[in-house]
Amino acid sequence: MYYLAGDIGGTKTHLALYVSQDESVKRIASKKFPSANYEDLETIVKEFWNLNLGKITKACFGIAGPVQNNICKATNLPWIIDAKTMELTLGIDEIFLINDLEANAYGIKTLDPSSFYVINRGDSSARGNQALISAGTGLGEAGFYYDGKSARPFACEGGHTDFAPQNMLEIELLKYLMKKYGHVSYERILCGSGFYEIYQFLVDIMDFPKCHVVEARKKGDDPSIIISNEALRETDSTCVEVMRIFIDIYGSEAGNLVLKFLATGGLYLGGGIAPKILEALKKRNFFDAFIKKGRFEDLLRTVPIKVVLDDETALKGAAYYCHNAS
Repeated sequence: MYYLAGDIGGTKTHLALYVSQDESVKRIASKKFPSANYEDLETIVKEFWNLNLGKITKACFGIAGPVQNNICKATNLPWIIDAKTMELTLGIDEIFLINDLEANAYGIKTLDPSSFYVINRGDSSARGNQALISAGTGLGEAGFYYDGKSARPFACEGGHTDFAPQNMLEIELLKYLMKKYGHVSYERILCGSGFYEIYQFLVDIMDFPKCHVVEARKKGDDPSIIISNEALRETDSTCVEVMRIFIDIYGSEAGNLVLKFLATGGLYLGGGIAPKILEALKKRNFFDAFIKKGRFEDLLRTVPIKVVLDDETALKGAAYYCHNAS
């Protein structure tokens, strides 16, 4: 029995073919596609499937966007994905659409301890709900409801909630972004392009010196990547400040999420950014911002915090969901 799993994001679409083996699945083929180069998901699936043989019984796609009635309007792509339509078009018996962070949450169930870096060990006997926050192309959030025996993932769109500044500098950042965009969500800052947003704010409003490497970049180069690299190398003071602000806000929103879900069982940092800035996350300011919640500081100190290092977690989660769906 063949399963098709997909991790569908604004930057890339990663598809993989699995074959069922008793209680588990085995990957037999996979390929990544630049999402923006395609008009829809069906075209990508057809291109991928032409490389393989066999009948797909089930498919599951983790998609960056809200899923309602097995239909999803992707957040960072001009795609509307309808599972029923795709079943007819592609000849697949059953297709499941789940939020990409929900797929990540299911994928965490498949990982071994070597796939995590521990930021805070917390309470070794911690039980209860868990939370997942993932900065990447956008900001995704999800939860795990603890039913007394196991943690059951669920999706949310918390990354689009209003940004809440925690100090005078962040208040000025909010005012700056409000003039540009109107509504300012956490995703506006805690995403790949967020590094450049913070950089522009510091240079344009706070009179920080420009980074010559950023300003001299070639056309098409991503300034956020340059800024984060300069910050990690500590070669430019403005870029270092960008990273500090980014991590402060990341830690603060992570603490918000844990409190909202009462995620005493643990917090996971997923997404593509956390592993890339791991050296910066190891410093105190992420954890200090995470626990800075007044009367709930002591509670937050007990919460285990882990960075997910496996960049295929969402894909593995889609395969897990597909295999276990009734």
